[in-house]
Amino acid sequence: MTPHGQSWARIAGAAFMFLLVAAVSPAVSAAEGARISVLKGEFVAGGRRIWINGANTPWHSWNDFGGGFDERWWDAHFQSLHEHGVNATRVWLSCDGEVGLLIDGTGHVSGATPAFWRDLDTLFGIARRHRVYVMATLLSFDHLKDSHPGYRSWRNWLSSDRNVDSYVDNVVVPLVRRYGDNPYLWAVDLMNEPDWVYENREGGRIPWVRMQSYFARAARAVHANSGVLVTVGTAMPKYNSDTAAGSQGNKVGDRALQARVGDTRARLDFYSVHYYDWCGENWGEAPYMSPDAYRLPVDKPNVIGEIPAKGTRGHTLREDYESCFRNGWQGAMAWTSDGVDDMGGMDNLGPATRAFCDMHSEVVFPQ
Repeated sequence: MTPHGQSWARIAGAAFMFLLVAAVSPAVSAAEGARISVLKGEFVAGGRRIWINGANTPWHSWNDFGGGFDERWWDAHFQSLHEHGVNATRVWLSCDGEVGLLIDGTGHVSGATPAFWRDLDTLFGIARRHRVYVMATLLSFDHLKDSHPGYRSWRNWLSSDRNVDSYVDNVVVPLVRRYGDNPYLWAVDLMNEPDWVYENREGGRIPWVRMQSYFARAARAVHANSGVLVTVGTAMPKYNSDTAAGSQGNKVGDRALQARVGDTRARLDFYSVHYYDWCGENWGEAPYMSPDAYRLPVDKPNVIGEIPAKGTRGHTLREDYESCFRNGWQGAMAWTSDGVDDMGGMDNLGPATRAFCDMHSEVVFPQ
């Protein structure tokens, strides 16, 4: 064979081997490593629908980040989440503000400690490695409870727009700029259950307008600096609905937030209401109703951001997840994957999420 003929033979052989490898290699998920966004009321990643077959891994050691962060534990736990079909989990970056965040007595936030950022670098590397999307909960009503030493600083923080801006500028913006290119930071949850800050004396009974000022400023900043989605983890429909029994109006809707900041970026991308059996006694069994029937606004996707891992009254968690899916919720996230309280842990969660993934793999890990 001439050299020219040998060259064409080598090319043909290489092309054949490429096609052979392509034919026998496992398909690469179009959504693997793709950012989650919202399209027509659903979540999509890589151009395909993704349903949040989720969990809560709020902490391993209270105030992990900048505190007692255990890299080996988080790595093993995220591997277990993935093996059990979980595609997303909700993690509290700060449990009560006593560790990691730099706040003074006046409520001014100057940033976060180097250890806080170092631990988060590791966390988001773990999330990428095990393909588990993280909903990062930034703050909780716990920050403002009078049961820990720093509560006055956090109440002072929330009382002042200037102080709120210090947290947004020195923590929220650096967070989304630092990790915004990592698609596994899929959403920030601005506050866990702000309802109790307003309702309970222990939380300060702070008016909603103050929390809305924070939500609006932070949401605007996240949207201005990244493609990360924004939500707030409300405890119940009472403050996330205009029509539910006894509701006080949707305190986290576009109109409410943009009344505080006149900018269309001051908005949530989806709603994340929590559900426990006491909610069912007041508003109906959310997993067995559509979001609309549960009287939530449907201008955005709705997720049940917390639901007991042991299952709701009279149902298994597997039944709860399947019913959420069939009733038009865009995800469910059991509390918790690591058994931080008596609501259940991986032994309860894992069989349910694995079963849902096996039945609906096309929307859990879309190809």
